[in-house]
Amino acid sequence: MKFYEATEDTSLGYTGNLDAVHRWGLPGVQPCPTCRAGGGSPSLAYPCVDLCSLPESELKRLSNPWPVPREESARLIELIRPFAPSWAVLKPGAQFGPRTGSGSGRFGPLFMQNSWSLYLRREALEQLQAAGIRGLQGCPLSVRFRGKNPPELLELQLELHGRFHPSCLPPDRKPPCPTCGNDRLKVPEPIVLDAASLPDSVDVFRMTDAWTVILVTERFVEAVQRLGLDGVTFRELETR
Repeated sequence: MKFYEATEDTSLGYTGNLDAVHRWGLPGVQPCPTCRAGGGSPSLAYPCVDLCSLPESELKRLSNPWPVPREESARLIELIRPFAPSWAVLKPGAQFGPRTGSGSGRFGPLFMQNSWSLYLRREALEQLQAAGIRGLQGCPLSVRFRGKNPPELLELQLELHGRFHPSCLPPDRKPPCPTCGNDRLKVPEPIVLDAASLPDSVDVFRMTDAWTVILVTERFVEAVQRLGLDGVTFRELETR
C-alpha cells in the first residue's frame, strides 16, 4: 500500500476562506522550567467532541487560550479525556467542537485552509463513504456563508497514526525534554514513513509524529480521482 501527504491544491482557482474557530480548546501552558517551551498547538482538532455538559465555569476556562500553569493544564486534560476518543492525543492548544464563524468564496469538494485540517462537502463525504473509504468521521461546521448556494462543509476528525523512519531524522537529534517531554523535532524533508507504524484500518489520518501532516492511502487517492473530486493534491511518500 502506498501512502501520500495531502495538501491544498492552489492551481484550481478556488477562493474559499473560513473565518471560524472551534468552540472550545485547551489553553496553552506556561513555559517549562527546563527547556522554556510553552504555549500550545491548535493542530490537534477533535471537532466531533461535545463538551456542552461540562459546568459553565469549566467551559469558560476552555474558551480562553491564555497559558496556564502545568498543573492546571493537566487537570483540564483529565477533565476532557472522558469525552474524547480513546485514541486521542490531548495536549495544550488542542481544539474541540465544531468550527463557528463565517465563510466566503468558492469551495472545492475537498478543502484545506491549512495543512492540518481537511474539510469535505457533504456530497463528497457521502461519495467517498459509498466507495468504501474508511476513517471519514465528519462534523458539520456552524458557519454562516456569504453569497448564494452555501456549501455544507464537514471537518474530518482524524485518528493519529504513522511515525518518521529513523533514516530521515537528523543524526544529532536531541532527546525530548526530561521535564515536560517536549520534542523540538521539525518535520524532515523529505518525509520517510516507518512502514510498521502505518494503519490498515483507516484511509485518512493525522501523523502521530507531526500533527500538521495529513496522510492518506493509495485507496483514498484512487477514489478521489475516480469520483472526479478536487481541491487537494497528493504527494507520494517513501516508506521503509
